[in-house]
Amino acid sequence: MIIVMKNGCTKEQVDHVIAAVEEKGLGTNLSVGHESTVIGVLGDKTRLSVENLERMDGVDRCVPITHSYKLASREMVPEGRRVKVGDVEFGGEKLVMIAGPCAVESEAQIMQAAEGVKKAGAQILRGGAYKPRTSPYAFQGLEDEGYRLLRKAADAYGLLCVSEVVDHADLEVAGQYCDMIQVGARNMQNFRLLRAIGKTGIPVLLKNGIASTVEEWLDAAEYILSEGNPNVVLCERGIRTFETATRNTLDVSAVPVVKENSSLPVIVDPSHAAGKRSLVQPLALAGVAAGADGLIVEVHPDPQNAKSDAAQQLTLAEYEQFTKAVSAVAAAVGRTV
Repeated sequence: MIIVMKNGCTKEQVDHVIAAVEEKGLGTNLSVGHESTVIGVLGDKTRLSVENLERMDGVDRCVPITHSYKLASREMVPEGRRVKVGDVEFGGEKLVMIAGPCAVESEAQIMQAAEGVKKAGAQILRGGAYKPRTSPYAFQGLEDEGYRLLRKAADAYGLLCVSEVVDHADLEVAGQYCDMIQVGARNMQNFRLLRAIGKTGIPVLLKNGIASTVEEWLDAAEYILSEGNPNVVLCERGIRTFETATRNTLDVSAVPVVKENSSLPVIVDPSHAAGKRSLVQPLALAGVAAGADGLIVEVHPDPQNAKSDAAQQLTLAEYEQFTKAVSAVAAAVGRTV
């Protein structure tokens, strides 16, 4: 349930309502927007009298939330959440551009990638340190050394950085090097990992699972939010369908669906959906047109010799052209790059 306060309500009135709710052993979540102040009620609302709450000074109305994802719901933050990672903000007018190689392979490789994507306008450098792969014989990443090199490259070119965490035991090290941590499709429902991330407060990029519904995806986000970490950004990376022409099927419709039902920012990963370099740009443009708050794209200085996902990684020159195309579509839908 949410308690919507009246326009012009005072801080004292808000504090009094929160105290009344917490006296009943329930949790609260306060959202103060430009147009409304909303108090989220967490727990068994049958302990409360809605009639008594609506009689309290400053209260406009009480609204039930029927979703299983309470904190992630649009009702909780009607204006939408904005998630800050350093000086970069997800959910605003400006699209967030994240780019870099699938995996950190060497210092020279990640340095060259960082220089190129920065020049093309990216704000955040991506690169896998731990690589969960389908085959146990495929390149698994440089692990902790990958985190260190990613940080070094990001700092050298004035970028922030994001990398995946595959186990809760790696959170401490990842937190030392990464401005944002990624939860991949394979771990979207690793609830122990999600809870651990929730306790850190570190901004997190949560990808949808390969066969998950939007509701399951938002429930996964709720695990992180419920542990006190509001800094969650969703990432649509494609889902598994019967189609074989692409690596995955980019669910463009998931972007407006999430926007309608959730307050969380959402970006698109066209690289993992496409699986093919030539399809990355068209899918990215579709995502921006659908309302995505940013893009995460795989870019490699020498894709043909990449140790993982060579077919879907753009060259540095292709990424520069890519950002120009994205800028044009962004302008058409009232966004900037």
